Amino acid sequence: MTKIEQIEQAITALKPDEVSKLGAWFDEFREGLWDKQIANDSEAGLLDDLAAKALAEHRAGGSKPL
Repeated sequence: MTKIEQIEQAITALKPDEVSKLGAWFDEFREGLWDKQIANDSEAGLLDDLAAKALAEHRAGGSKPL
């Protein structure tokens, strides 16, 4: 049995309130991974072109106030 299958099996044995707690924890965990990825990409300069394009579009009037 793979690790994923073991996790799936364990999850199916949880009570509904435990599933809710797990879901909340997992959401936070995934958000943390995303935040780290964005920070790493930013530090590596991988977002520079995207930011430059967005700023150019804004300066050209291609955005609107929120």
